[in-house]
Amino acid sequence: MLSWQARTLRSLLSAKNFLSPKLGAMDVERARANLEMAGEVVRPIIHIDHIGVLANGVPGEWVIPAGTGSERVILYLHGGAYNAGSTRSHRALAANIAYAARARALTIDYRLAPEHPYPAALLDALSAYQWLLDSGIRPEQIAIAGDSAGGGLSVALLATLRERGLPMPAAAVVLSPWTDLSASGESWQENARSDYMINGPKLREAARLYLKDASPQTPLASPVYAKLEGLPPLLIQVGSDEVLLSDSLRLAENARLSGVDVTLEVWDGMQHVWQFAASLLPEARQAIEKIGKFIRERTDAKQAEGRPPVAA
Repeated sequence: MLSWQARTLRSLLSAKNFLSPKLGAMDVERARANLEMAGEVVRPIIHIDHIGVLANGVPGEWVIPAGTGSERVILYLHGGAYNAGSTRSHRALAANIAYAARARALTIDYRLAPEHPYPAALLDALSAYQWLLDSGIRPEQIAIAGDSAGGGLSVALLATLRERGLPMPAAAVVLSPWTDLSASGESWQENARSDYMINGPKLREAARLYLKDASPQTPLASPVYAKLEGLPPLLIQVGSDEVLLSDSLRLAENARLSGVDVTLEVWDGMQHVWQFAASLLPEARQAIEKIGKFIRERTDAKQAEGRPPVAA
């Protein structure tokens, strides 16, 4: 059963969705401003420090929850349909996940469409990951995580690491990932009325802005079409009412068929990236606790594999 907070938020989102125009050109600047505003409303559930960095030329910041003493690191890739979002808008979400995982998070301001279409975001994510390795952080200490477009970008990054023969992180977590920019999944139609967060026509326009001249089936833009063999353990969380539900279901199935250790969680009644509202929703905090446990267990197991045996 949904919490009263989730029911209340659902009602508010439903009313907002009903009053919002469904058609019309996409306003990128407004989308950016709205997401930044949302980032101001939500707050980390704990005290954090955030320190600006340049990761191989990519602007970013370290998000460090109070009391974090682990060497564990999360590379967090924000959502925003590839044309919005920032380290600032997703600071609280990255911080809450880092706290649950007993880690620090590196978030980045990857380049956005339409000014910088595919593959700019992927190249920036790759540069940031390489920067972590060059900084002496071992891959078994790293988890990659992202939401929505950042979730699809996370999977594309993993596929790129495999193609280039770079060390894989210990684990990856994707929240409501956007993995098929062709919008061909069944839930795009089946959940169109139950998803109060995503405007289907405008998300299709966002895909066109990001892809520019690339095909929607390009594997590293729509990683549901990518080869997934050799990827690290993967946790997928998605709401049952999302238009992107199919993107998660198909990603999980393809990953399993490729031999990837996949954990798929479909949360009943949840909207797109509900984890964003951890300061408001019990379900968001519960989901983040599961994410933290997943990252802790996978990084600990990976580091244990690399330790020499204890002498008898």
